[in-house]
Amino acid sequence: MSALSKGFRILEAITAAGAGLTFSRIVDETQLPKGTAHRLLKELVQLSALSYDDNTRRYRGALKLASMGAAVTQNYDVRQIARPHLEDLQAKTGSVATLGIRDGEKGIYIDKIEPADFVIRLHSEIGKSFPLHCTAMGKVLLANSDPDTLAKVTRRKLRRYTENTITDGPALRRELDAVAERGYAVDDEEITRGLVCVAAPVHTPAGEVTAAVSCTISSFGATLKTIETLARDVVECAEAASF
Repeated sequence: MSALSKGFRILEAITAAGAGLTFSRIVDETQLPKGTAHRLLKELVQLSALSYDDNTRRYRGALKLASMGAAVTQNYDVRQIARPHLEDLQAKTGSVATLGIRDGEKGIYIDKIEPADFVIRLHSEIGKSFPLHCTAMGKVLLANSDPDTLAKVTRRKLRRYTENTITDGPALRRELDAVAERGYAVDDEEITRGLVCVAAPVHTPAGEVTAAVSCTISSFGATLKTIETLARDVVECAEAASF
């Protein structure tokens, strides 16, 4: 593995953690030798890609990294095309509307419209990653992924976030088959208690799934009819955003 690949592995581990990682956690997450990890971390801090907090002893993504990510997402075609339809979805539902893509075995938020008065704060900041097995957008993207990615995700140990999280590979495959058949996915408090999310795929002219659109509502009072209505709105938005 090249030095660039090792450095990128460190960046992925730290940014996915959100709150940052200590040196020992970075070594555990990346499986890199301590000497290599220490050298690369020092260089990444010097390059302003990472910052180090002496009090918490944690490494975090720095503003330079955030600005680079923002520049990429700003120029991402699907984001520009989907934006007006995402705005329409948010205005119609009054809820949080997001757009995401798959990056290997994880998803990435590339756009989000959130009402100021939404009762529950979501951890879906633009540029942040999300798991594929327990989010609505993740399940849509995974259901339409290549066989290798599907096999890797469904065969590994799946993290449990709530009591509703699917952690069994065969059960997840059955869920993904259902997602592919009905054309949308539902996250019923599978990653965050109190939230229900519905997502649908955005297609290219060739019919490939390039992104997913989602809408999140509070689980309080969310009936089957409510979810079905939301699903129609989300599918309509995703179809309008397809190009």
